Amino acid sequence: MTENHQENVPSRQRRRFPGISSRAYEHPADRSALVALRKLTGFDTVFKALSGLLPERSLRLLFLSDSVRVSDAQFSHLNDMLRDACYILDLEKVPPMYVTQDPKPNAMCIGLDEPIIVVTTGLVELLDEEEMRAVVGHEVGHALSGHAVYRTILLFLTSLAVKIAWIPLGNVAMLAIVTALREWFRKSELSADRAGLLAGQDLQASMRGLMKIAGGNHLHEMNVDAFLAQADEYEKGGDLRDSVLKILNVLPRTHPFTTVRAAELKKWSESRDYQRIMDGHYPRRTEDKDTSVTDSFRESAGHYAESVRTSKDPLMKLVGDIAGGAGDLAGDLGGKLRSRFGGGSGGSGADAEGQDGDAGKGDAGGTGG
Repeated sequence: MTENHQENVPSRQRRRFPGISSRAYEHPADRSALVALRKLTGFDTVFKALSGLLPERSLRLLFLSDSVRVSDAQFSHLNDMLRDACYILDLEKVPPMYVTQDPKPNAMCIGLDEPIIVVTTGLVELLDEEEMRAVVGHEVGHALSGHAVYRTILLFLTSLAVKIAWIPLGNVAMLAIVTALREWFRKSELSADRAGLLAGQDLQASMRGLMKIAGGNHLHEMNVDAFLAQADEYEKGGDLRDSVLKILNVLPRTHPFTTVRAAELKKWSESRDYQRIMDGHYPRRTEDKDTSVTDSFRESAGHYAESVRTSKDPLMKLVGDIAGGAGDLAGDLGGKLRSRFGGGSGGSGADAEGQDGDAGKGDAGGTGG
């Protein structure tokens, strides 16, 4: 080991995940969308054709000319974190990283051909070393998942939507696309939070970072358990009016609410999936080409169905009750038919009940998705 390499060794030992696929940490809804897009014939060709219209080259020149590029000579501690995160998540090419002057804490990964990572001075000044390590890992997770492409398109379309706002029909169509991209991006943020935890391997640092983003540099005034309790209270929501307001509040956002992100990340950190990754059992990128779109969508639908079933939100509970009621009603009808016709029709009646029961379950899953 050379002296230069020793200077870049992490301050503590962290597990590395050679060849890890982004499928290992991706949120089910995020994963199913990405797998489907990657399987589409000509998808890459279409996006490369769009690259001439998108201001990627302009963005790169902007950050190169008006921000500070992270290197051994500038923000060297961030450069060490970046290389460390790429090493742990096995991202072969380290993306360029810039620090830009902006008091608002923020970070992003953008670019079509090659991703670049940008962090604001507000974020650098807000977070300590381990909290920042989780954020850098978060952005490297975006790069590994290929999120930078869609993020760049979202930025471009958002800007375009503002420019054509005076065209009624054009604006409606653009708003639909932007809304759909924002919904996907919110899910991708949950995926990237997981990547940040895999890179930093310090749940408390990830929690602290999210708390600081929500409440500023006042950790002595905040408490992780109380912060997570806010997420639980938010999910319960009050009544149906609150549920509708939550939907309206989240629509214009590109990120999920911070307490929700913290609760989701903590839940995942306690899951069997996370422990298996830490034990070295995870999907490899070499297997990505064999990924089944059908299985991915089925997993996503199952996740949503389970979310509806276990949700404390009044609207989601109502949806679950309606879906469950449909299944119960189908079962009751099947029983009454058997009682009425009985005898030789019993076998046929049993088949009818099984089909109705499955239909009820299908409704529950479909509503959840």
